Formats: sequence, C-alpha cells, structure tokens
Amino acid sequence: MDALQKESISTQPTLNEGDSVRNQTPDLEKQSTKQTAETSEPTKELFPETDLSLGLVGWDGQDDPNNPQNFPANKKWSLLALISVMTLISPLASSMFSPAISYVAMEFGVMDQTILSFSVSIYILGYAFGPLLLAPLSEVYGRRVVLSGANWFFVVWQIGCALANSIETLIICRLFAGIGGSGCLTLGAGVIADLFPREQRGMATSVWAMGPLIGPVIGPIAGGFLGQEAGWRWVFWLLLIVGGVVSFGVEVLNKETYADVLIRWKTEKLAKETGRTDLRSAYDTNKESVGLTQTLVQSFKRPLLLFVKSPIVFLLCVYMSFIYGLLYLFFTTIPSVFTQKYGFSVGLSGLAYLGIGFGFIGGLAMIAFTNDRLVMAATAKNGGKFEPEMRLPTMIIFACILPISFFWYGWSADKHVFWIVPIIGMFPFGVGMMGVYMPIQTYIIDCYPKYAASANATLTATRSLVGALLPLAGPKMFDTLGLGWGNSLLGFLALAFIPIPILFIKYGKVIREKWPVDLDGKKA
Repeated sequence: MDALQKESISTQPTLNEGDSVRNQTPDLEKQSTKQTAETSEPTKELFPETDLSLGLVGWDGQDDPNNPQNFPANKKWSLLALISVMTLISPLASSMFSPAISYVAMEFGVMDQTILSFSVSIYILGYAFGPLLLAPLSEVYGRRVVLSGANWFFVVWQIGCALANSIETLIICRLFAGIGGSGCLTLGAGVIADLFPREQRGMATSVWAMGPLIGPVIGPIAGGFLGQEAGWRWVFWLLLIVGGVVSFGVEVLNKETYADVLIRWKTEKLAKETGRTDLRSAYDTNKESVGLTQTLVQSFKRPLLLFVKSPIVFLLCVYMSFIYGLLYLFFTTIPSVFTQKYGFSVGLSGLAYLGIGFGFIGGLAMIAFTNDRLVMAATAKNGGKFEPEMRLPTMIIFACILPISFFWYGWSADKHVFWIVPIIGMFPFGVGMMGVYMPIQTYIIDCYPKYAASANATLTATRSLVGALLPLAGPKMFDTLGLGWGNSLLGFLALAFIPIPILFIKYGKVIREKWPVDLDGKKA
C-alpha cells in the first residue's frame, strides 16, 4: 500500500512546509501494524502536503476542503447513497429474472434445467470477471469515470436481453450485463476508503452492502409478478428504465474521490500554470517516472497478487465463497418448493424470499450499529492501537446462527409443514450471512485502504464464480437426497466451517504481518 495512506490518530504531527514527505511518512507495508497512540480518539488520515521546494504536490494542509476525507458529512453520505442505489439495482437484475424462467422455457422450447439455471446464474459469472478489470482501472483513471462507464454498459445490455430471440443470445447478453453491473459492487469499497476514516467504515459499508444482499431478495418478488402479468421481457425493460435513470443521476451528481487521481490532476494543473516539469504527485512514491502501460499492468496484477500472495485474503475469499455458494443453493430450491409443494403462483412464490430478506435486514442492523463501536472500544482497550482484526470477533456468533436455517427450512419443507414455517426458517441464515459478510468486507477495506477496490475485487470475483457455478449442481443434489437431507448436508458443511472465524481472529494478524504484499510494484 502507498506510503502516504498511513492511518494515524488525530494527535499525529502534520507535515511542516519544507519537510520531506518521504522522510515524514514510513512505508505502510512495513508500518501498518506498528502504529502507536496515546489516545483512543477517532483517527485521522495523515495526508501529504504540497511542498513545491521539493517538487511535491499534495493537499493544501491537513484540512484541505478538496480532500474527500474532509468533505462535509452530508456530502459524503450523499455520494455513498448515490452509489448504493445502483448497488441495489445491479443485484436486483441477478435474481429478478429467475421466477419468470418457466416462461422463457416455453417460448424458446428449452427443457434442459441446467441450461435454464445457467441463463440465470451467468449474470453472477459476469461479477467474477468484471471486478478484475474495473477495480484496477479505477486505481489509474479514478472511480467516477470507471463507475459511469460500467453503469451504462450494464444498461445497454438490458436491451439485448429484452430483445433476445434465443436462449443463447439471452445468456450472452446477461453475461455482459453482469460485467457492467459489477462496477458499483467493486468500486463501492474504494469510495468508502476514499471518504471515511476507519471509525465510520462499519456503518458506511453496511449502507453500501444493502444492495448486494437485499437486491437478490426483492428481485424474485418483483420479477415473479411482472413476468406473470406482463411477460418475461418486461423484466429487462424495467431494469433498462430504472438503471438508465440512476446511471444518469450518477453521471450528473457523482464526484471523483480517489486521492491519487485528484492530486495527479492538481499536479498537471500546477505544472501547466508554473511551467515546471519537475513537479510530481506526493502520492507517487516511485522516484523514477513510470509509463502508463507499466502502471496499468501493475494495477491489473493487484487482485491476483492479493489472492495468491496473501494467505489471509485467500482464506477470506474461500470462506466468503462458501457462504455465498450456500446462499445461491438455497435460492435454487425456493421457487420449485413453493409452486409445486405449496401451490403458490409464480408471482406469490417470490414472496417466500422475504424470510431470508428480513434476516438480511436484521443482521445488517446489528452490524451497522455495533461494529464501529466495538472496534473503537477494542482500540481504546489496546492502548489506542487499531488492528483490522478487531472487526472479526462477532463473526463467531453469526457463524453459529447460520446453519440453523438448513435444518429448519429443509425438513419443514420436506414434511410439507404449513408454508409459513419454512419461510421463517430462512431468517437465521439471513442474519448469519450478514454477520459474516459485513466484517470481512470492512476488514479488507481497513487492511488495504488505498487499494480497497482491488482487494474487494478479489473477494467479489471469487465468491461470484462460486455463486454462478455451484447452483448448477443444486437440482441434481436435491433430486437425489431430497429437500431434508439435501439441506442437512449444507447445514453440516456450515457447521464444519464454524471454527474458521476463530482461526481468523486468533491468527489473522500473524498471517497478515508474515506475508505482506507489495501492491505498488516496489521491493520492500
């Protein structure tokens, strides 16, 4: 991580005019775990200041109003809300189509259930590829332009989906729509790191994460009724309209928040005004000028480097992918269970997702209002020294809650218990998944604030790959084992994974410190 992104407490001395930024700020990769403090007051980023005598261009003081972390609170939350709205619409598209798949099967004459399931899950496969491209680009060209491009790419491909005349065309169009739709999911983590100090990131991440978890629940409800009354093509026309309106709003109201890009623009402007050719951004820690091609190559390598060279990121990716796979295996059974076993219409079957949806909301509220407070209390108890692993202890509780749903829902549906019972049985999984998902997401942002987009891309790509492919095995598994034992198998797997959060909490810091990753392309 960049040497100039070090997080420090508010009592940290600022850089005086004429002082060298390089001398004042040690490399974060070496010092991320050596921050000391004499107070537990909220943190403040240490920002590099302009020092023209050394040819360095930074912020105009620690309170520079152009610095995104110094934006007024209402502006910060408004920018986050803008991105969060699109973050709701994109995941909505992932599942909104699923209840209407039977109408597609009839129109195109497709009887293969694996192909039909793939036409739904292929959208999530787009989430696996998109972040690996968009996150690095945002760390070179900035968040705003990359997010806008991704949003419009998502919108345009809805037209292809709506006009598709074969299942093959529909699958291809949904893949590209998923790639565009991954923009808001990928860059939101970066925007949070850009705007918020760490004591506010838990709440900010909770707001932003509502979309990826609630969208797939709302989608089947809306898609079921819309597909039944207006036809499956209107699912995509509606996504086109809503997505277009929100994308236009993002285009007009969104602001650039990435500090590296903002200071680069400032450097270019000052160089033009003063005629000096020796000026460089204080965020550029490379002494030698690096070309655009080399910068892009290094940016594209970051998500892969994190996955391969950081054991803690790799393990978190595996754990989150497992939980995400369970979610989508859960989703594969809901439409058939409530239409075939309980006689629901296609539209009404979507309402069954409310059980897991209310669980998401409950878990989200718990994390939003406790995570930051617990972290601040742990920091104070630790002598004012913050460690990212302080985000993780609550995961143990939620990991224990999560498996309950598989036994409750699976056996109540298998024995045809009154329909409200299996719906209520989904609630614990929603609570548990949110309680696991949110701390991991915020932990990654805290560990890699400058490259939060790339770090989040690693998480998003791996979990989306599993979420897209694993459900394809769902129908055969449940046909073989039945609802009771099929869900029980998932429940036993979830129980087996309960010790994983304990290992993260106990050994996470040791692993993170022992295997640091050079994300700037420099030798430590």
